[in-house]
Amino acid sequence: MPTREPAASVTLDGFELRVLHIPLVSPFTTSFGTEAVREVIVVRAHTPDGDGWGEIVTQSAPLYSSEYTQGAWDVARRYLIPALLDAHTLAPEQVAGVLAPFVGHRMTKAGLELAVLDAALRSQGRPLGGYLGAVRDRVPSGVSVGIQADPSALVDAVGGYLDEGYVRIKIKIKPGRDVADTAAVREAFGTIPLQVDANSAYTLADADTLAELDRFDLLLIEQPLQEDDLVDHAALAGMLCTPVCLDESITSLKAATDALALGATSVINIKAGRVGGYLEAVRIHDLCRDAGIPVWCGGMLETGIGRAANAALAALPGFTLPGDVSASDRFYHRDIVTEPAVLEDGHVRVPTGPGLGVEIDPLALEEFTVARETVRR
Repeated sequence: MPTREPAASVTLDGFELRVLHIPLVSPFTTSFGTEAVREVIVVRAHTPDGDGWGEIVTQSAPLYSSEYTQGAWDVARRYLIPALLDAHTLAPEQVAGVLAPFVGHRMTKAGLELAVLDAALRSQGRPLGGYLGAVRDRVPSGVSVGIQADPSALVDAVGGYLDEGYVRIKIKIKPGRDVADTAAVREAFGTIPLQVDANSAYTLADADTLAELDRFDLLLIEQPLQEDDLVDHAALAGMLCTPVCLDESITSLKAATDALALGATSVINIKAGRVGGYLEAVRIHDLCRDAGIPVWCGGMLETGIGRAANAALAALPGFTLPGDVSASDRFYHRDIVTEPAVLEDGHVRVPTGPGLGVEIDPLALEEFTVARETVRR
């Protein structure tokens, strides 16, 4: 991580956890299932100098990763929050170390760290983008398109997003819904920037099918094999012309280092929740920038909290490919922040206010809350 002025230390009085159920604009289908309602945990860190907000990007079931809502809720209230409250006064840069004895649970740790970071930066009047090292005031916006009923419906959905101004299209694929879907989009829209995301749906035995995607001049194929299949990903990369990008496999700086050493990937999708927080995300960005490996910022259907943080992260210099930092209305009719992210000429602005640079809409927060608990010292 480049040298930067550390954030202020904060005194932690307690944390509030809320489970939210937010209806999606339309169901979102991937190789591991369909979501119609986004279940997410919002974190509020209470300090004497003001509150900070974070988001735990788990889903209701352990399908994308081993983490899920109720597990995250339990480990946060039972172990992680008490450890932070025992530390009492600490800087955001110390959060990961305090939580390190507890194995895994990276998404939960990331949400707690973000809340502490937001509180600290707000107390200093510093924006998150400036703290992380952002070099842009807006970031190009790609969109992730779930599996549709058939290739024709997919073409219609993609056409709608292109009309809205999105500068890169990503389509989800799975066995039986790959070559024909990709061909339909490429035929309909010519040379648009296009990539595919398998969400670990294939094995090395499917290499011939995946090689058929080479003729579509894709930016990349994302996470074709299982999370722990680094060696097979390296073998597959040697069989394809399309660049292999890793997502679920990149759980830490160490995992990224190993993947690059093995030749398992030539592009990396960085998701702060998946790697344990935005500070670890910056370390992975720095590794890849120094190695000449392009990175982009993935998404987890975040609310306005995580979306603001992702925009700040995606504004770092190594993020040379458009990410999944889409406008809020791609997923939600109503967000929980007062000024949701909007698409402007294919880009999303990086908030410039203190901390995350967004304010919570208390009425929306209450409307979507289905569970709530406060843990204090």
